[in-house]
Amino acid sequence: MMWRIRTYFQAYHPIVHSILFGTMMARVASGMSMPFLALYLAREFAMSPAMIGITIGIGMFCEMIGGFIGGTLSDRFGRQKIMMTALYLWALVFSCYAFATATWMFLLLTALQGLCRSFYEPVGQAVLSDMTTPEQRYRVFTLRYTYNNLGWAIGPVIGAVLGMSAGAMAFLVTGMVYLGYALVMQRLFKRFDITNLQGERKEVVTFRKAAQTVLSDRALLLFIMGSIMGTLCYSQITTNLAHHVNMQFAEGVTLFAMLLTVNAVVVVLVQLPLSAWAEKRTPLETIWIGNLLYAAGNIGFAFAQGVGMMIAAMVIFTLGEVLCFPAGSILLDRLAPAEMRGTYFGTQNFKYFGTSIGPWLGGLVLVGAGASTLFLIVAVVAQIGTLFYWLGQRQAGSLLKN
Repeated sequence: MMWRIRTYFQAYHPIVHSILFGTMMARVASGMSMPFLALYLAREFAMSPAMIGITIGIGMFCEMIGGFIGGTLSDRFGRQKIMMTALYLWALVFSCYAFATATWMFLLLTALQGLCRSFYEPVGQAVLSDMTTPEQRYRVFTLRYTYNNLGWAIGPVIGAVLGMSAGAMAFLVTGMVYLGYALVMQRLFKRFDITNLQGERKEVVTFRKAAQTVLSDRALLLFIMGSIMGTLCYSQITTNLAHHVNMQFAEGVTLFAMLLTVNAVVVVLVQLPLSAWAEKRTPLETIWIGNLLYAAGNIGFAFAQGVGMMIAAMVIFTLGEVLCFPAGSILLDRLAPAEMRGTYFGTQNFKYFGTSIGPWLGGLVLVGAGASTLFLIVAVVAQIGTLFYWLGQRQAGSLLKN
């Protein structure tokens, strides 16, 4: 056991371990506060449901458009500067939530929170890519995804147990955790100089050059469309699946909570064996199989008549999730020029367009045609996503075949 632990820590650079563990701790802290933001605004400030929706939605919108900006800035000014700026500002933003008293303050803070996350996420992925070999990257991106899920699963439970849910203290604690993470990363960046790993800068990366490169890269645009199809499918789980379960089953709320727990547990349990299996396949093969599992899980949701069938469908769906998300990052990593990794990873945030419109479109189908029709359509959409990825790989040529 100790040999395996030692081998794991020796396999990657200390900064890689710090980003992975720090990301998990940051998600734990965020999970103590952000899931309860709507409740906090309604209870403490009597904010209307419509205004709560606008407040939370503006953060998602800023996160969607900010990834490209943050990634491009990291290619121009360096990963360290952008990551550290995002982390320190993030710590300040969360702390300020505890002292906000007006609607405009929450709108501003939520927008800044979305921007901070959109800056940190692509830059963090670019650093992980810079500091690992091509053979290590699938495992590292899978670990990152697993730690993200683990943090989000643990955070709300801790917040509820400590009595911090829907309270100002949760935001202060979250801010303190992000500040601690920022200080650790600053110390590590000072000890290990990573500027020479970012890729040779053939020329200064400007927003104009970055936009021209992205818009002219048809493979990248097709991959973005594929990822939008994926998030459109995934968004049904946290919204319309909840409505379906609540209407279809007597103890719907309890069952939905159980399904989310199953999702989180399966992600943690299957991460290592599935990543070892996927490393022997191409990213496109992994996405293809993952989307087939997505489809099978959604077909299960469409026709499940009992709790056991719903749980089985969620297990199958989660297997697809574990395969698809890291493989999408690997495709971008192989497509991106070394000096523009930040920009390319930043374009991943455009996938949140699917998260934004998915619940609305799914809700229309759910009301108009029923849950079975909705989940069958979602199963088809997953296969359309595979088609986009396949077209993207054909466009990219031999670069992505290995």
